[in-house]
Order: sequence, then structure tokens, then C-alpha cells
Amino acid sequence: MTELLTAAQMRAIEQAEIESGSVTGLRLMERAGRGAVDAAFAKWPTLGQGRHRALILCGPGNNGGDGFVIARRLADRGWDLDVFLYGDSDGLPPDARTNHDLWAQMGAVQRLDPAAIRSCDRPDLFIDAVFGTGLTRPLPDELAEVLDIGMMGVWTSGQTIRRLAIDCPSGLNLDTGMIPAQEGAPRKVNTADLTVAFHSLKAGHKLGLGPALCGEVRIVDIGLHAADAGPRAALGTPPDPNRARLVARARESEGIPRVWPSALIPKLNSSGHKYTYGHVMVLAGGPGRGGAARMAARTALRSGAGLVTVLCPPDAMLENANHLDAVMLHACADAEAFRQIADTRVTSLCLGPGLGVGQATRDLVAAALCHNGGTRNPRQTAVVLDADALTSFEDDPDALFALCHGRTVLTPHEGEFARLFPDLAQGERGARSKIDVVRMAADRAGCIVLLKGEDTVIAQPGGGASVHSATGDRAVPWLATAGAGDVLAGLIAGLAAPDSVPDLFCATEAAVWLHCDAARLFGPGLIAEDLPDMFPEVFLTLGA
Repeated sequence: MTELLTAAQMRAIEQAEIESGSVTGLRLMERAGRGAVDAAFAKWPTLGQGRHRALILCGPGNNGGDGFVIARRLADRGWDLDVFLYGDSDGLPPDARTNHDLWAQMGAVQRLDPAAIRSCDRPDLFIDAVFGTGLTRPLPDELAEVLDIGMMGVWTSGQTIRRLAIDCPSGLNLDTGMIPAQEGAPRKVNTADLTVAFHSLKAGHKLGLGPALCGEVRIVDIGLHAADAGPRAALGTPPDPNRARLVARARESEGIPRVWPSALIPKLNSSGHKYTYGHVMVLAGGPGRGGAARMAARTALRSGAGLVTVLCPPDAMLENANHLDAVMLHACADAEAFRQIADTRVTSLCLGPGLGVGQATRDLVAAALCHNGGTRNPRQTAVVLDADALTSFEDDPDALFALCHGRTVLTPHEGEFARLFPDLAQGERGARSKIDVVRMAADRAGCIVLLKGEDTVIAQPGGGASVHSATGDRAVPWLATAGAGDVLAGLIAGLAAPDSVPDLFCATEAAVWLHCDAARLFGPGLIAEDLPDMFPEVFLTLGA
């Protein structure tokens, strides 16, 4: 399951399954609780052997009901349990109340109280089943204090206490990946070693603080099989306008053919001549500013483009000629010269890295966005705009948006994004997620927008969106290095160059994944210049 559902989407899927008569809410809760226990034992096999102790915090909703199922399941295995309820049992939803009562026949339910929890014996497993997918408000102080006890530990002897969260660590907004807080108040942070997600990942598992707070996330199948419960659009196909998806390669254990992303790299799947694979032009800045464009160009060539040309001002020709061999070079003084140079065989353009900020860059962007393949290929040329090509429009973003078309990709980091979309900047998002604001930006700009970060979000007009999460086993902190974004821009341009690549959004997703994989293969010590020459090694791994 590669989709990243919102809380509302998950509720709708569950409700549709229940209304179909194929399952009851009580049965889903039972599956969830049992699946959570199985996931914990799979991660920590020693807990599945012999007697242990757990401390379970149950919340006032269905998340708490899952906690009571877990309590019964562990008690059946001989565990000692301390079970606490936040709130009043009379206020529990019907299914959660049923499971509360079933547990109450086996053991005590205590009112959640910090002093009482401190007096408990040290648990082997601390289970947070308080708030799950629906929380959008800050944690109450009393509850935050209790969760701090479980997170920091007040039991000074014994082994490490393992922390299990149901849906997510309480306090995390699973739509945004952020921690709700009152204005001016500190955020109340709660973490887990293992988080169980039911049916599918949620957006907050991969956005913002979610990956850091959730620890390892394991998906538990609770048997939702209605028509709308499955993924709507697989990677490599145009995205669904309503459901975001995760940019991740299928694991062999999932039994899904591992054709992505190799199917989006024509040289791995077909034969032809150099123009079959497209001609990329990368526009460079003046003397001393050509390094970024050269890295983008080398990456475009490594990615499979048939030809790549760097266009630079005449006074930068000597500098660039000393660095380029397979990449071609041509003098280009201004936008009018570009129009004369870029013939109909040019299929992809990359502008921005080291280009310089100002009117000259704005003119070049306007010329590039008007380029097409003429009668040979009437569709618009793919245009990737990064760095200076974006900042040059800081004072008039609408002028850029008026030029953009559906085969344009904007690749800002958060600072550049704030210049073009100030009302959607990090400090202005409120309850909106990163997915929400990038979708809004794509609609406004009329093109694909890629907002870089550990949680890179890509969106196109109409709502299609995806997230690449460089966290967990795909964490690459060494990718935070000057020039890495220039390489990504060149990679997108290179993958978009062949006429046989039908969907620019899909090519952009593949580029983000490959970019991260190249950094992972190189490892610590990476600088941006290392990235272009890692792509052959990445491509060799795609058949594995």
C-alpha cells in the first residue's frame, strides 16, 4: 500500500466497509489490537517468550478500544498489566466501551493519573493507545506529563522500556506530521520505538516530525477489501487527484513486480539513436558561476539523455570548456540568442543553477517556457526551473505563473517557496499540511511544484501529489550539501527529455527517488560533485 491517507479518508474507508455488511467495527477493533501485539512481538521477539509487564494508556475514543484489545491479548499470554483510561468509560464510543467492559472482567481499569503511573512497577512495554488519527489539538497537560513518564522513564533499574504507539504517538497530527500547540506554548513531544499503522500509512507518518516521533512504522492489515480500500494509482501512472502516494520502491516481500522506476528510464528498456533519448539544454551563469549548471548537465547526460548542451555567456566559454567533454557547449548571450540556438530537437531545458538573479534571467525563463518541438513534436518542451530562475521572480510571482505550462517543474526549497508563495510559507500554514500547500501552489502556478526537504512533496494542478521521505533506512543527511538541488534539477530534465516518457509527474517522482538512492550508495562525505557519477551504479541495482 503506497498511499498516504488522511484521517478523513481512513474513516471513510472503514465506514464504507462497515456499511457494506462485510465486517463490524468491533471486529475491526479486534483485528487492530491483535495485529498490534503481533507487530510488537515481530520487532521484539523476546517479548513473545515468557511473562512480561506492560503499561497501557487507553484514550477516550476507538484508539483506547484498541488498547483494551491489546490488554486482553497480552493477559492471555500471562503478562502482568497496568491499564489506565484517560477520560470516563461512559463516554467511550460503543465498540471501545464493549472492549473496555471485556477487559474489566479480566483486570482493573485505573483512572489515568501521573502519581498512580509513577507507582507502577517498571514495564517492559509502554503502550500509547490514547489519541490516534483524529487529534488536531494540543495534548492536555496531565496527559503530556504521563506520556513524558513513559518516554523519559522514572524506573531506574532494568532494561530499556520499549514504547509502542497505536496509530501514532499521541499528540502528533497525522494529517500534517506536526505537533499542535497553543500560540507561545512549548510543543508537547511524545515518541515511540514502534508505531503500528492500520491498513495504510497516513500522511503524518512521513511528513514533518512524524518520522522522528514514530520510530519504525509497521502497517497492520485489518482486512479492509472494499473497492475503494485499495490504492487508486500505482507509481509510474498518473496520480490520483485526491490521494497522495509515497514514492517508494516495492519490497520483494510484497510480491509486487519491481518495474519502478526502471520503466521510466528509456535506455534501460529500449534502443535508438541519441535523439531518441532527447536533447537537454542547461543554461549557465557568467564567469565563476558555471559549476552548478555543469553538475546539472553532467547529471542529465548520466540519466540517459542522448545529448546535453550547456549554454553560457560568451565570456564564460573558456571556463566551461576546461571542464566539459561529453557535454557540449555553446555561447548564448541573451534570450534572443537562446531563441536562435534552441532548435526543435531540444526536448528539455534546465534553468536556474548559477544563472544569476535579475531581468536577464527572467527573459531567458520566458523564452524557455515558449519553446516547443514544432511540427516534429508539438507538445511543450519540458522546463525545469530551480534556484535563480525562481528567485528572479520574487517581486512578481504571478508573472512567472502566467508563463508556466503543464510541462514545467518548479523545484524550490522552503526559502524559494516562501518567495513565490508567501502565504503558503512554513510560518503561514496553520492547520494545512505540506501536501495541502504544495497542491495549492501547483494549482496557482499551473505546473508541477516540487518542494524539497527530507519530506519532499510533489504536486501537479488538479490535486495529484506524492511524498518522498528521506528518513529511516533512506535517511541521507549528507545530501544536505550545496549543489545537491542543482543535480536534482538536471536529473529531472534528463529523465524528461525522451519523447517516449509520457508523464512528467512520474519522471519527477523517479528523479527524487534516484537522487536519494545515489546519495545512499555513496554514503557519508558526499559532496554534490559526487552525485552525477553515482547514477550508473544506481541503475545497475534496479534489476535487483
